[in-house]
Amino acid sequence: MSTAALLIPALILDAALGEPKWLWSRLPHPAVLMGRLVQALDDGLNDGDGRRGKGIVAVAVLVLTGLLLGWLLSWFGDLVSVLVAAILIAQRSLVDHVRAVAEGLGKGLAEGRAAVAQIVSRDTGQMAGPQVARAAIESGAENFSDGVIAPAFWFLIGGLPGLLIYKLINTADSMIGYRTEAYEEFGWAAARLDDVLNLVPARLSAVLLALVTTRAGDWGDISADARKHRSPNAGWPEAAMARALGVSLAGPRSYDGEMREFPWVNAAGSKSLSAHTILRATGILWRAWGLWLVLLVALAVLF
Repeated sequence: MSTAALLIPALILDAALGEPKWLWSRLPHPAVLMGRLVQALDDGLNDGDGRRGKGIVAVAVLVLTGLLLGWLLSWFGDLVSVLVAAILIAQRSLVDHVRAVAEGLGKGLAEGRAAVAQIVSRDTGQMAGPQVARAAIESGAENFSDGVIAPAFWFLIGGLPGLLIYKLINTADSMIGYRTEAYEEFGWAAARLDDVLNLVPARLSAVLLALVTTRAGDWGDISADARKHRSPNAGWPEAAMARALGVSLAGPRSYDGEMREFPWVNAAGSKSLSAHTILRATGILWRAWGLWLVLLVALAVLF
């Protein structure tokens, strides 16, 4: 079967089941195992001189691991490919986590802060309600690209090896791809390769979000806002979501007790976000997922 045909049941299986607690409470999730491998490479290589070179070696190990493991798993047939893809694509989990923030805010500000703290790295203890909602929506938009479209895209292009390479590099970027003293050099290769691997999926995600909300005519504004983002990719789905909802995203936020001034995305949009705005965003995420599924069906039929 084509990778497009295999992706269809994988997406549906993920949407139906998400990440069953009964299973992953008994077994380590593959994402956890990937994190352990990255941590082992960090512990073993990230010291002394030549850290950028050592980081390149670490990335090479991750790419070769994904390539070999994906190739081996592919030998077990289409069913295994579908199951692995379903496990590593996270639409249901993403929407559930974002929706949990809306449910928390519905109970009170403290509950909303606690819920959003599970999905963002910024400081949440002093957030007002609109800031909680904005953080949840930004996380949902960015992770729609990183956690749904990008892994599906690389499975479509390269089967299980493509999917596993992407997930390993994306995991490495989330762990060591920081501009800090510890990771500025060692995490450089992981961060740059992750940027390359997300180049197309981020823009594809923005297109899907714009199309399902009839905001494709705003593409020039979406593109301009996306380029204001500190990330070459994350700004695209965020800018599309901001236009879709008619709200402002990004803007000032605090990390480790330090307020940082980031430019607003769709600065003229409403800044009065709420639990209801989060729920509207989750609906858009499902509609964009549905359009992606329709496109895959078309690809499977045509090819």
